[in-house]
Amino acid sequence: MYTPRLKTKYQEEILGAMKESFGYTSVMAIPKLQKISVNQGVGLATTDKKLVDSAVQEMTTITGQKAIATYSKKDISNFKLRKGMPIGAKVTLRGDQMYEFLDRLISVALPRTRDFRGINEKGFDGSGNYTLGIKEQIIFPEIDIDKISNISGMDITFVTSAKTDNEALQLLKLFGLPFKNQ
Repeated sequence: MYTPRLKTKYQEEILGAMKESFGYTSVMAIPKLQKISVNQGVGLATTDKKLVDSAVQEMTTITGQKAIATYSKKDISNFKLRKGMPIGAKVTLRGDQMYEFLDRLISVALPRTRDFRGINEKGFDGSGNYTLGIKEQIIFPEIDIDKISNISGMDITFVTSAKTDNEALQLLKLFGLPFKNQ
């Protein structure tokens, strides 16, 4: 049976390294990656409804899991927004698909970013979750540049079971996320 490379790495290397550096007594207390949430807001969707459909299609192609459209919760007249209008797309990845996406993000997509020097450590929320913003969806090799109507960014949130940002930072570094050296 196939097991993702990063899942095996977590079980064989990361558990021991985290136990050693933070002094956990139980394997169950060691933080783990619970899910990866990928969100994409489509600002121009108020004028062109087809943009949300293409965003859902692109995100499904990138993540390998069916994306769903997100809808506005209230009316905002300055943005020409009505309650219930489609305004974006989202996917929540868990299990093997999560590890596969993380592997492709680290080894293929992030190095394709222009002028890439590492990701910023300031994206932690205080309770062990990290959010990374990507400016262009074309860094993913699954996307055909010729078929893209508009370039838009996305937010990728890594939800961990870590209690502190320091534990989550160490966990994500061990997975191979290329943080900037400050």
